[in-house]
Amino acid sequence: MSGIIAFRKGTPTGEAAKHARRAYRKRFSFSQTMFLATIVFLFLPLFVLILYSFNGSKGMGWTGFSLVWYEKLFFNSADLWRAFGNSALIALASAATATVIGTLGAIGVNWYEFKLKKYIQGITFLPMILPEIIIGVSLLIFFAGVGLKLGLFTIYIAHTTFNLPFVYLMVMARLDEFDYSIIEAAHDLGANERQTLLKVIIPMSMPGIVSGFLTAVTLSLEDFVITFFVSGPGSTTLPLYVYSAIRFGVSPVINALSVIMILGTVVLAFSLRNFLKYIAAK
Repeated sequence: MSGIIAFRKGTPTGEAAKHARRAYRKRFSFSQTMFLATIVFLFLPLFVLILYSFNGSKGMGWTGFSLVWYEKLFFNSADLWRAFGNSALIALASAATATVIGTLGAIGVNWYEFKLKKYIQGITFLPMILPEIIIGVSLLIFFAGVGLKLGLFTIYIAHTTFNLPFVYLMVMARLDEFDYSIIEAAHDLGANERQTLLKVIIPMSMPGIVSGFLTAVTLSLEDFVITFFVSGPGSTTLPLYVYSAIRFGVSPVINALSVIMILGTVVLAFSLRNFLKYIAAK
């Protein structure tokens, strides 16, 4: 009998059970536990925000499901929508400008040799390294020095300035993976420099360009520190509006708007994911 037991312990079934127990223990490794804790830490506030956007009262106590804050958002929040419109306008305009300049800058730095190339590559990272408060103060001093009135235009210039490095880096990352033989083939077929740029380089760089544009839009929408320094009367953006509303308590109307923005972001991200995959494959 003992021989039979020993034989059974040495069978492949026993070894498979040991491997299964090891795999089960690995599921609860420290790294995976920390990953789950991080995900909960990041997304739990969003679920709380979504939940209380449907609360019937302003307080933290749940009083029942209600759509009253969505009704006030759409029919009784003119100032909030004006601030949101300013943010959307500045985000799209500054992101588009930063995308054009950053894309052309990345292509120029990547393909051409000139004396100030290393210098330009170094200063490109400054807006990413410097604290936002320093950038905001320096831009405020610059605008005051040239006599430019603070308003939406100064916010647009400021947002374009700090969005440029992010677009530049994303396009440059795409260009580093570029197959130079395609350009040589275009030249062999008679394409000039302009045609090569418009019909070969830019289409091949499109995933990086689109990613840089979306990143710039996101950074512009959420920026508060720099916008606070360079904004003027009548140029309130959504972060500034929320900051001013915090002094009187955050209204659940802000929660309702945040839920709509989250849903819009999710829909946009999933819609563009397949589009970017298609462009990258093409």
